[in-house]
Amino acid sequence: MQTNPQLELVTDYVQYTGQHIFLTGKAGTGKTTFLHNLREHPLKRMVVVAPTGVAAINAHGVTIHSFFQLPFGPLIGFDRLKMEQMRFNKEKVNIIRSLDLLVIDEISMVRADLLDAVDAVLRRFRTHNKPFGGVQLLMIGDLQQLSPVVKEDERELLLDCYETPYFFSSKALRETSFVSIELTRVFRQQDNHFISILNQVRENCLDKSSLELLNQRYLPNFQPDEKEGYITLCTHNAQAKRINDSKLHSLPGKQYHFEAQIKGSFPEYSYPTEFELIVKEGAQVMFVKNDTSPEKLFYNGKIGKIIRIEGEIIFVLCPGGENEIAVTLMDWKNVKYSLKAGTDEIVEETEGTFTQYPLRLAWAITIHKSQGLTFERAIIDAQSSFAHGQVYVALSRCKTLEGMVLSKPISSRSIINDHTVMGFTEHIEQNQPDETQLSSARIAYQHELLTELFCFTQFRSRISYIEKIINENTGSIPAPVQNLFRRMFPVLHAGIWEVADKFQTQIKQILPQQPDVEQNDALQVRIGKAAGYFSEKIKTIILDVLPKADLDIDNKTVRKQLIDAVKRFENDAQIKYESLISCLNGFCLKDLLHATATAAIEKAKPKETVKKGTENSVVLDNENISHPVLFNRLRSWRMARATELNVPAYVVFSQKALYELVHYLPVDKKSLLQINGIGEKKIAQFGQEMIEIIREYCEEKGIKSLL
Repeated sequence: MQTNPQLELVTDYVQYTGQHIFLTGKAGTGKTTFLHNLREHPLKRMVVVAPTGVAAINAHGVTIHSFFQLPFGPLIGFDRLKMEQMRFNKEKVNIIRSLDLLVIDEISMVRADLLDAVDAVLRRFRTHNKPFGGVQLLMIGDLQQLSPVVKEDERELLLDCYETPYFFSSKALRETSFVSIELTRVFRQQDNHFISILNQVRENCLDKSSLELLNQRYLPNFQPDEKEGYITLCTHNAQAKRINDSKLHSLPGKQYHFEAQIKGSFPEYSYPTEFELIVKEGAQVMFVKNDTSPEKLFYNGKIGKIIRIEGEIIFVLCPGGENEIAVTLMDWKNVKYSLKAGTDEIVEETEGTFTQYPLRLAWAITIHKSQGLTFERAIIDAQSSFAHGQVYVALSRCKTLEGMVLSKPISSRSIINDHTVMGFTEHIEQNQPDETQLSSARIAYQHELLTELFCFTQFRSRISYIEKIINENTGSIPAPVQNLFRRMFPVLHAGIWEVADKFQTQIKQILPQQPDVEQNDALQVRIGKAAGYFSEKIKTIILDVLPKADLDIDNKTVRKQLIDAVKRFENDAQIKYESLISCLNGFCLKDLLHATATAAIEKAKPKETVKKGTENSVVLDNENISHPVLFNRLRSWRMARATELNVPAYVVFSQKALYELVHYLPVDKKSLLQINGIGEKKIAQFGQEMIEIIREYCEEKGIKSLL
């Protein structure tokens, strides 16, 4: 997909490893282009998020806060208790559970506490004991450019918990390892001398000769020719607005007002440009979107001048251009992620659109808003810079040194750099991964997935918890339910746990012959056979049995506890089963990831309807119920009577009594009295109906009562 060796390395890390990645690089090295290519050709099930609304729109993703449903403000101590109060819809949970890759754009603006909150949400719905729930992170950004916003009233609170506000101080990130890849090939500038000066500014090591050369671009009282399309980059919004308003006011002619059209959901903080565009003929404007037509007549950041406005078309002429560009309305999409029906792919779905002319007044713009743009000619006023990396961002917007004019000289005091960031980026530069490290990471990822595939530790924990519930509530849980699980435990132990432990030993013996699992023929044969064996065991011992378990016990608290525990066990078994099935012909990384991800999506189950007298209304374990058809009839009747009387079902008769009724088959009042929990009062109220149901069944089957 890429011709740049560094980008090929990033691509391979994403595709073949589970390693977290920090993709960085100087301005103009192609980080944004890589992200757009990755979106068009996804390598894994992925979601793209960004810290701000505008950044999310530019990245064609969603904000971190909206996707993870996080509150604004400090997220210190964002623990499990707070998360339990949050409600995620089923589709969002399924997307998170089936996610392979989380891409975070503009990571330099993401605070450590925000990244830890993301970790907390991912752990909640995925693997609790793995950082970020086992999801791979691709973090894209340049720490020498935009930094996290920390308000004064938040600073002390944040620094009490973190060494720095930057993402790399995240506690979750420090629990794991990540590889940093720096793109070094600059596409925006071609002049090596200018690139060298920019690098010195970036690294806060601007020498005297470079500073002097840079300040040769200080041209006092510079008055640009309007045809050349100079834009002023300044530090504050008020300054940029003042310049634009003054220039617009000085133009003769009519003002045109164009309001954006909003359809669906498009929050104001995500507006990609002004809601109301106010222009005149002769105004200098900048395109704020790339031309999507085959002609590619303009790009985000291209400067031009409005020549005329006719109806719904604004005609713009750009410096050096011979032909006017006819500018019409364009759409920006606010997307959300959803699961595609039928395939369960993660897809982008449009929630709303923002329709406006892709233009803004451009005599001036703030350095902050110029992030990611390229200008042929710019006037830079950075003397009042107040933030880390601001001067570097401004200077690096220019394609050439000759196309840049300084309204005030640059001084070393204007170049603000965070020494913590400097140390971190220096470490990155000195520790770039190579093909050897990639190969090691790829092999390690294969081994990790293979080990997890044949590891049943989670199963053991689930079963132990179910066993604990049963042992602590023997009086509330009917004997047939207890017997079902107690018969299952030893079969699982002998048929799965012990065999899996032996197979893990075999894997360790065979792997050294060829560490690359996909290339190890002997191991691939063993994996295929083992996958067949374990998948069959899981199906027959667990998946074919659990749906038949009657867990509708009378004690509400115990019932919920048991049903939840069994459901988690069944879900784990289903995921393991689908993962094993994908390896029947051997281990294939791509197939295994796809199978595991899609199996993690909780499928909607059709609602069961219970009708009186139906024989298949409730599926039961025939081995634990003496007469399952009669059991269903009596239980359906009990449910109907309880509903009619507006009382709990056990008031009619207990579930223990239900099991005794279908076992002993009492067909008169005398024998009915021998059933535990049924006395004269219940017989007077319900006895005749119960007897009739049991008699009718006995006549159908030609059997007699045991009492």
